Amino acid sequence: MSALWSIFVIVLTVLSIVGCLWLLIWQSRGHTGPQTTHVWDDDLTEYNNPLPRWWLNLFVITIVFSVVYLLLFPGLGGIAGQLGWTSKAEMQARLDQLTEQRQARFAKLADKPLPALVHDEVALSLGRSVYVANCAGCHGVDATGAIGFPNLRDQDWLYGGEPQTVLASIVNGRNGQMPGLEAALSEDQIQALVDFLPHWSDTKLDDAVREAGMAAYAGICAACHGPDGKGNTALGAPNLRDEIWLWGARPEQLRQTIVAGRNNSMPPHRDLLSPQEARVVAAYVLSLSATDAMAHQPALDTEEIVAKR
Repeated sequence: MSALWSIFVIVLTVLSIVGCLWLLIWQSRGHTGPQTTHVWDDDLTEYNNPLPRWWLNLFVITIVFSVVYLLLFPGLGGIAGQLGWTSKAEMQARLDQLTEQRQARFAKLADKPLPALVHDEVALSLGRSVYVANCAGCHGVDATGAIGFPNLRDQDWLYGGEPQTVLASIVNGRNGQMPGLEAALSEDQIQALVDFLPHWSDTKLDDAVREAGMAAYAGICAACHGPDGKGNTALGAPNLRDEIWLWGARPEQLRQTIVAGRNNSMPPHRDLLSPQEARVVAAYVLSLSATDAMAHQPALDTEEIVAKR
């Protein structure tokens, strides 16, 4: 608070208290009588009696209380109270208490391997709170994603769905790039890919469309997505045969992806989350599409993930 505002608040507060006190004193000593000159309806008169003593005393006690309060607690602009209390300190104390309680809950999970946390209710509860605070903005509160942001419930993982891989994605982030191929493909080849790719697994697809699409695909796309179109987790190249399209499967969306390319970035969270927070949010994400096979995956600590960058 600036000095000018502090002075304004002090003056206004003091004048308000003094004004209330003066009003009480004036009222208690005012002229009294059986009636005043105020008369309504010929015979309805207004009496001018002082406040009852007990009522007057309550007002005085209220004023005394306000003065004592302002001496003990901050209320007069920038003047600190004698007790040194501040709302900021109170909030920080409460925050420290909650942090201590939260860390105690994390401590109970420290010795459990990540795959085991996928089936731990306490870990999943903590993981969901971390997810909502840090991940829901991109992937959605229900983790179903959006255009350009992966669905975390569909078991389709660009970089693999193993526990240690998911943890690495959270801690270190990911940078995926689909280069624009406008200069490398003819218009006929681009159209052939647009017509073919969304229907790769459709057995009723016209043979001519399939042949033209496969020819264009094999010439340039297979290097990243594999000859069978099932992707490459080492590169983050998606599976093109599972009918899951990060940027959409409509013809205009596919054409944009092929012609102009796509750039995706998952920011690293190593500086935003503690190792235990990263582990529980990874467990929560894995639980959304968990399989029994996860229980047999080897454990890998967050510190090891960072070391493997």
